[in-house]
Amino acid sequence: MNRGTIQVICGEGKGKTSSALGMGIEALTKNRTVIMIQFLKGCQGRGSLEIMKRLEPEMKIFRFEKCDGLFENLSMERQEEERMNIRNGLNFARKVVSTGECDMLILDEILGLLDQGILEAEELIKLLQSKVDEMEVVLTGKIFSKKIEPYVDSILEINHVKVDNTK
Repeated sequence: MNRGTIQVICGEGKGKTSSALGMGIEALTKNRTVIMIQFLKGCQGRGSLEIMKRLEPEMKIFRFEKCDGLFENLSMERQEEERMNIRNGLNFARKVVSTGECDMLILDEILGLLDQGILEAEELIKLLQSKVDEMEVVLTGKIFSKKIEPYVDSILEINHVKVDNTK
């Protein structure tokens, strides 16, 4: 039996979501099923979401947040509302992980939930431990928590490096 991996794409650079999408598309070319759950994206960038939705029904993409703005820019009251929406997304992720509903699950910006204090590292570890053996899980976010390192198979760090082209 094939043991699915847990992969992390993190760092300050751009391209974490795009890299995860690329991994998802590669999985689709191998007739595997893919679900992506996006966190902390709000409703902004609906154009990009509409383009990603064109991958359906082969790749299913979910966002549970309702606000247009970024989470950290919302009022405390709106943040609390969004926390409930995000919790719904996390509950859905738990269901997908424990039932093996797909071959690859991409949890886009889930590491940001740790930064925002919406999710505790122990909660994420429990989610990862409950995955069915064959499922691949991809986690993205800027900051990688060392607490989850023992549960991860690979880490891809994307950094922003300014290149001096004047030489």
